[in-house]
Amino acid sequence: MTINIQNLSHPKYRPDIDGLRAIAVICVVVYHAFPNVVMSGFIGVDIFFVISGFLISTIIFENLDKGTFSFTDFYARRIKRIFPALLLVLIACFTYGWFSLLGYEYKQLGKQIVSGAGFISNLVFWSEAGYFDTSAVTKPLLHLWSLGIEEQFYIVWPLLLWLAWKFKFNLFTVTILVAILSFILNLYGVKQDVVATFYSPQTRFWELLSGSLLAWLILYKKSTYHNSKLSFDNWLTKINYRKKIEINGRVLSNAISCLGSILLIYGILKVNRYVNFPGKWALVPVLGTVLIIAAGSNAWVNRTILSNKIVVWFGLISFPLYLWHWPLLSFASLIEAGVPSRSVRIIIIFASVLLAWLTYKFIERPIRVGNHSKTTVIGLVVSMSFVGFVGYNTYANDGLKFRNKVRSTSPFITELLSIDNFYDYLNYKDTIRTGVCHSVSIESFKNNKCLDIRQKNIFIWGDSYAASLYPGLVFVRNNEYPDIGITQMTDGNGPPFYTPGKTDDGKTVIEANNNRLAIVSETKPQIILMTWMVGGWNAPTTKEDSVLELLKTIDRIIAVSPNSKIVIIGPFPKWGETLKKQLIKYFNKTGLTPPTYMPTGLESEDSDFDQFFNEKLRGTNNVKYISAFENMCNGNGCLTRVSDNVNALTAVDWGHLTSSGAIILVDKVKSLIFQF
Repeated sequence: MTINIQNLSHPKYRPDIDGLRAIAVICVVVYHAFPNVVMSGFIGVDIFFVISGFLISTIIFENLDKGTFSFTDFYARRIKRIFPALLLVLIACFTYGWFSLLGYEYKQLGKQIVSGAGFISNLVFWSEAGYFDTSAVTKPLLHLWSLGIEEQFYIVWPLLLWLAWKFKFNLFTVTILVAILSFILNLYGVKQDVVATFYSPQTRFWELLSGSLLAWLILYKKSTYHNSKLSFDNWLTKINYRKKIEINGRVLSNAISCLGSILLIYGILKVNRYVNFPGKWALVPVLGTVLIIAAGSNAWVNRTILSNKIVVWFGLISFPLYLWHWPLLSFASLIEAGVPSRSVRIIIIFASVLLAWLTYKFIERPIRVGNHSKTTVIGLVVSMSFVGFVGYNTYANDGLKFRNKVRSTSPFITELLSIDNFYDYLNYKDTIRTGVCHSVSIESFKNNKCLDIRQKNIFIWGDSYAASLYPGLVFVRNNEYPDIGITQMTDGNGPPFYTPGKTDDGKTVIEANNNRLAIVSETKPQIILMTWMVGGWNAPTTKEDSVLELLKTIDRIIAVSPNSKIVIIGPFPKWGETLKKQLIKYFNKTGLTPPTYMPTGLESEDSDFDQFFNEKLRGTNNVKYISAFENMCNGNGCLTRVSDNVNALTAVDWGHLTSSGAIILVDKVKSLIFQF
């Protein structure tokens, strides 16, 4: 088999498309480093999808027409384009992880490496997604999900086009039908399962196919496209100019390019993680990108801004920059066991740019344009296969725990290190009654006998933070207040706010709260106990908005059950990444068993929320506010455990209370909850 990449013809180079790549990668990098500054930076991936669809389809269409299309040549070019930089990043992550990650962390990295090498990261992360999934920032190769979708497109689309061409089907008809089907699946899927729709190739292909449709129009309807531009240009010229000027299509091109730019700016300002994405919102960056490419390289925005040398330079290094930035941010978060400081994140951005440039100059470009194509391609495939095998071996062998340098004389730390998944170890989903009274339909809630009606009653309202209180409430009730019923009606990602979003089991947050309101209206509980993960998914991000939305919910409750008293427990202490990681980090630094009350490793944001809630809610009618910080922290820090046993840790992750944590908190505040 010969590989001669030069047989394939390629579209004329357009610097403005590299400029678009620059905009896309800058959006993504800034979003990942400063998510509260550019809350919509993730739409940069959608820009990449359109560009990829346009360029790849242009190559396929042209070469099918000329009879020069070759699957071997096509995939050889893809391999030379993608494998070099990706291999370097995968090897670098594996090497760094060898010296810095604990066993369970390295095991997960191995899984990410093999899925990245096999271009199935999107499918793997889709299968892992959930409320108790590891925090995104602790997955160094999470960003490879988008590369997985692109590569899956590269496998399916050329084959489909080749078959359509071979059997003389209209390529435009095939393209538009597949695009429409994918878009419909996207609109339907985002209402059913946002995570699946985000990661699924079939619900994302329409974005790449939008670029494919544009490629077809420019290639096959070149004269029609040009004449239409001139006609519209003539019409726009008459409207905008008093004197007759040359009609060359540039006025329309400028208008299209400006409209596309406005759409991208609108997307950057308006799209955020609280909307159901992709869904209809993905049309904003997709259509904006299509318009900018369609405007052509002579449009003012394309010629002046996107073709600027500095912008184009960022476009040229966009792929390695995309690959490098997230692992650096993620490893910094793993080391710090929390979000790195602003100055560290700024340094990481500059380091990412430097590494991207070095990768482009000395690895990516020399291999892509160099000779010895067949040898190079085979070498890259073998290397990627080997890296994938190493990743799988690391995962299959529990993260190669023999690497760990920690040799503890503390039985507590030794046992802690032996636990890979604390949720499974504590059987946590059963503890908070997931699928029984947590994250279930209202019908299942009733069928599962979650209504516990006695002489007096407490109703638990909120998300999984609220559900984590249940073991503590039951413990205190059984020992001291047997006449009090405890009803749990909670939902993962279902805070007590009438705000947009969906819970873990697919209900809207509004529906979940209306279900709770209906049960409260029916049962009239004496106490409604509320809490939620501050800053969590579907929750307001500011202190002011949190109080405002909370008071709206309280008004709804009082309207249907005016005699109910509302007890709000403020945010629980929040540990950077996880409490377990902070305890191990403390030991690594000091060589000492961590203290029961530990001052380090806590994030300050929730403490600020607690103080604000304490001030704003204490005097509200029907409302009693309890500070978790006041009861779980003192001058020496916050409570890590109730005994030197791993079962006695107070938090299963960053903040969800274990049974031990719930029991000690509820016991301390029982007079404020049970005596009414």
